[in-house]
Amino acid sequence: MPSRRTRIWSVSAAALATFLISGCVSSTPEKVEAPANRFNLDNWKITVPVDANGDQKVDSISASQLANYSHPDFFHLDSLGRMVFTTPNKAVTTKNSSNTRSELRYMSSDKNSKVPSHSPENNFSLQAHPTAGTFASIGSKMEATLHVDAVALNADKPEKFPAYSAVVGQIHAVKFSGPHETAGWGNEPLKIFYKKWPGHEKGSVFWTYERNLAKANPQRRDIAYPVWGNTWDLTQDPGTKGIALGEEFSYTVNVYQNIMTLTFETSNHDTVRYDIDLSNNTDAYGNVDAQDNPLGYTGDSLYFKAGIYDQCSTKSTEGFWYAACAGTGDWATDHANGDFARATFSRLVVSDATAY
Repeated sequence: MPSRRTRIWSVSAAALATFLISGCVSSTPEKVEAPANRFNLDNWKITVPVDANGDQKVDSISASQLANYSHPDFFHLDSLGRMVFTTPNKAVTTKNSSNTRSELRYMSSDKNSKVPSHSPENNFSLQAHPTAGTFASIGSKMEATLHVDAVALNADKPEKFPAYSAVVGQIHAVKFSGPHETAGWGNEPLKIFYKKWPGHEKGSVFWTYERNLAKANPQRRDIAYPVWGNTWDLTQDPGTKGIALGEEFSYTVNVYQNIMTLTFETSNHDTVRYDIDLSNNTDAYGNVDAQDNPLGYTGDSLYFKAGIYDQCSTKSTEGFWYAACAGTGDWATDHANGDFARATFSRLVVSDATAY
């Protein structure tokens, strides 16, 4: 199994001081600095909510292109050298989603490789996978430090759980074409959410596990676990138990062998940890979920995602995910109306899984 070099970047004290004390105005326009100059993004590609080439598809920037890429509205560095992800409620989306995103996808093989993204060489597996040795790694670890700056303010169907929320980290499974029985539906064993109702002082951080079932199976749904504040079904202000916009927190996702360990840390709350075996149907509280896939995600190809994935869909139809959120498709208008989501990362690391 190939070993990977740890990918680490964080804002240094010297860099912060440089930004804070610099007050000179230059007559020469400053060159826009790509996030890849400050963060190691060698093994990432990004999806941004634009269609710059007019092909009616969302733009995906490859790992090799990402070295020099930024977008002034949706993916850039702030004045302190932190990586900012922004996405409006209404914009071009990926094929299988009605939600917009400015989101990185980890690619395990080298950035110059021609290996397809769905190939095992670009993904990791559980130890229990029957062909685990063909993957880039067995398990993997992602660490991030960030704060959420904005979530969408306007939803016509606020009772829908995804309203006013965004996802800032994921493990996604590869979706396969053709018939399959126990894996390959492209589900998500992990989504890390931030949700804040309009008018509330604080928001909530929680995570969800999606039962690994076919899309048509009525038992396929996301099960929410609290971190700080509420989960997505509660409407009351979490108060002092919650996390404010702009309040920094960290998460670590460590998939070692078959166990996913989640650790959440912030300065104002106790550390929260969960362990869940992804190779069976035991939930994060240690109880067997008879409605889940007995093999969990054993047969899947898995990968990390990080950034901002807006859950406030503008779609207005029946269905769990469609909160009929506001959006015009004009960025200036939607930004002014609060119809967007944003997160700022000061650290993003992917490395080999570690034993506890």
